[in-house]
Amino acid sequence: MKIRVGSRDSRLAVIQSEIVMESIRRQNPDAEVDLVTMKTTGDLILDRTLDKVGGKGLFVKELDRALLDGRVDLTVHSYKDMPMELAPGLPVVAVSRREDPRDVLVLPEGSASFDGSKPIGCSSLRRTIQLRELFPGVEIKPVRGNVQTRLNKLDSGEYGALVLALAGLRRLSLEHRVGRVFSTEELLPAACQGILAVQAREGFDASVLDGFHDKDAWIVSQAERSFVRTLDGGCSSPVAAYAEVDGGTLRLTGMYVDEAGKAWKETCKAEISRAEEAGRELAESMKSRVKHGT
Repeated sequence: MKIRVGSRDSRLAVIQSEIVMESIRRQNPDAEVDLVTMKTTGDLILDRTLDKVGGKGLFVKELDRALLDGRVDLTVHSYKDMPMELAPGLPVVAVSRREDPRDVLVLPEGSASFDGSKPIGCSSLRRTIQLRELFPGVEIKPVRGNVQTRLNKLDSGEYGALVLALAGLRRLSLEHRVGRVFSTEELLPAACQGILAVQAREGFDASVLDGFHDKDAWIVSQAERSFVRTLDGGCSSPVAAYAEVDGGTLRLTGMYVDEAGKAWKETCKAEISRAEEAGRELAESMKSRVKHGT
């Protein structure tokens, strides 16, 4: 059995794909698992923020095409980077156990404290809105490129700090660069932050991924993506959601930003069997409450 795994060619994307490939090999010792890397449109356009050029869906189009053309059998993504509406015929067939979902403040190499006279590098509207409450008066400036490119810009003095996902830094063995870990109350994570998603063509035998797939991560991803989808929130939207599973109970917190730019947060609980419904209902409730000022 031969399985070709498609990935962006960034260091982090390759590491994440190798996590999936190693799991397949452990469960299927006779499988021949090969990596196929490619650049995506999102990797090539670095002079504009993603909301100006089509959103983070630009990171998956080439990989989707490779799946549809039969050049690869699986593709691996950071689930938070995937559009809310997937390409027809290309379902997510497995998700990873969730890595730490929190965001972190990264300081220049050798710095012990944040220099507020320089901007914080951050291209996410979700993070930007919440950072303005945490660091009033500090400039939030867009920054693009892979993690290493961003760190180079930080260390050269262009920024006073960066805000990045802890999960990515851990996978890159760069956890030593973390200056502060934000709680999920301070910075509500992006939907599915810390979760890897594996996509395949419809009909693919996903049993090769049984040892990789995590049921709790699947449940929370359904709730979080349902919340964001209901609010028409794409990957460049300030909408955010974070869910946790405790036994048979799901706890979901959502963030909705009104037309004036004010962030509203609300939490609900539901049975895990109603994860997708809970996300939709919380979104609809929040949208209605914000509209009527309650």
